Amino acid sequence: MAMLTERLDTEELMDDQALPETVYRAVLVDLARVNRLTLGYRPTLNFLDRAMNGRKSFTLLDVGFGQGDMLREIAGWAKSRGIEAKLVGVDLNPRSQSAAREATPPEMPIVYRTGDYADLMDTKWDFIVSSLVAHHMSHEELQLFLRVMDAEARVGWFVNDLHRHSVSYFGYPVLSQLAGLHRIVRMDGQTSIARSFRPHEWEEMLAEANVAGAQVERNFPFRLCVSCIRE
Repeated sequence: MAMLTERLDTEELMDDQALPETVYRAVLVDLARVNRLTLGYRPTLNFLDRAMNGRKSFTLLDVGFGQGDMLREIAGWAKSRGIEAKLVGVDLNPRSQSAAREATPPEMPIVYRTGDYADLMDTKWDFIVSSLVAHHMSHEELQLFLRVMDAEARVGWFVNDLHRHSVSYFGYPVLSQLAGLHRIVRMDGQTSIARSFRPHEWEEMLAEANVAGAQVERNFPFRLCVSCIRE
């Protein structure tokens, strides 16, 4: 594991359904802090900048919204540009819905739902996005996710995830300690990095899923993102 040559296959502490709700909420708050400290929103917002191409409105589904911080950033991004946004988040964990609602101003155009993203495909979305979710998926789950996004997103889709890299793996404990993050966030951080992917692995998964036209891109610091924009 020191060289991170193979992707780690293990569960993260935050995925334990027995985790007390107060602890789960504290973890979500600190994960949002990590996103801000590591410039984690920027890749998704840059993708939307590229993909909108003059459009004045869009619909977007965020899969695995957590505390809803990415959707709040997207809502702010759209408002600052005079763009009408209909934003929906779906998360398997029912505790995420109440936590996200409490953290979200009521005027923001965001709806949070609990359940499986596949149940929301009766709506044709302009964009389907996810952030720090792909590394939680099994190979089979990720293959299905790629196929569904590619089939259902009218304008484009974006996967914002981590890069399995030794510098981030060994550097994260220092950052998390300095930031005073929750113990679970400190412990899960390295696990998340070890569970994430490298560029050639994404290329192989895209080929296996028969998804053409997608791009794998590195974003500073240590984000590895996959995107597709329709012409």
